[in-house]
Amino acid sequence: MLTLIRGAGDIASGIALRLHRAGFDVVMTEIERPTTIRRTVAFSDAVLSGRQTVEDVTALRAETWEEACLYLEQGVIPVLVDPDCACRAQLRPDALVDAILAKRNLGTHIDDAPIVVGVGPGFTAGTDCHAVVETMRGHTLGRVYYEGSALPNTNVPGLIGGFAGERVLRAPADGVFRGTRAIGDRVEAGDTVGFVANVPMCATISGVLRGLLADGVRVKRGMKSGDVDPRGEADYCALVSDKALSVAGGVLEAVLHLDAARK
Repeated sequence: MLTLIRGAGDIASGIALRLHRAGFDVVMTEIERPTTIRRTVAFSDAVLSGRQTVEDVTALRAETWEEACLYLEQGVIPVLVDPDCACRAQLRPDALVDAILAKRNLGTHIDDAPIVVGVGPGFTAGTDCHAVVETMRGHTLGRVYYEGSALPNTNVPGLIGGFAGERVLRAPADGVFRGTRAIGDRVEAGDTVGFVANVPMCATISGVLRGLLADGVRVKRGMKSGDVDPRGEADYCALVSDKALSVAGGVLEAVLHLDAARK
C-alpha cells in the first residue's frame, strides 16, 4: 500500500518509520527550508543533506516523483520538496496522511486519496479527512477519531522530566538562525546555543540539547527554535519519541481499519 505523508518532521517521521516497518511504501513531502527542531529523528533533514537515516531506516531526497518511485524500489523513503503535494496526482496514493502539524488544514481534502488521515488539530473526520489522530499528550494521545476533531492546540508543550514550556527555546528576534551548539550536547541554564540577528538564544534549563533548528532558517521572534531535555540522556536524541510512536500507532490503525472497511 502506497502512503503519501505531508510533512517530514519528527512526528511525521515516526509515522513513516512505523508504516515502513509494517511493509507500507512511504513517500514524504516537505518545504525547501524545513523548520524541524528534532532533526536527528526527522527525515526532513534529507532535504538539506540529500540523505537522512532515522534509527535503521534511510530517506533520500527525490527531485521528481519518478525518482521517488525508483527509491521505493530500493527500500528507502523518498522525500520530495513539494509543499503543495502536487506529486499526489502522479503517485495516486492509497492513503494520504497530513502530518504537517500546522494546527490547521493547509489544503488537504477528503478526496485526495481513498484514505485520508489528519494528524492533530485542524481536521474534522468526515469533512476534510476520514480519520483524525490525537497528538495532545495525555490519556487520549494516539487515539483515532472517525468522527469529530482532535483536542484544540493549547500552545503548552507536554511535560518531560518535570518541565513543560521551560524546555522549549524560542527565537529571541526576527532574522536568520545560526546555531553554536549541536543536538546531543549537554547544556546548562544560561548557555548560548545559537544566535538570531546577533541576539543570543540561551538555554533556560539544564539538560541535553534534544532539538535545534538548522542554520539558515529564517525565524520570527518567539518561534520555537530548540528543545532541551532535562532527563539528560543523550541517547534519546537518536530515538523516535514515545509521542511520535503513539501517534504513528494511531495512523497505522486508522489506515488499516479504513482499508478493511472499504473492501
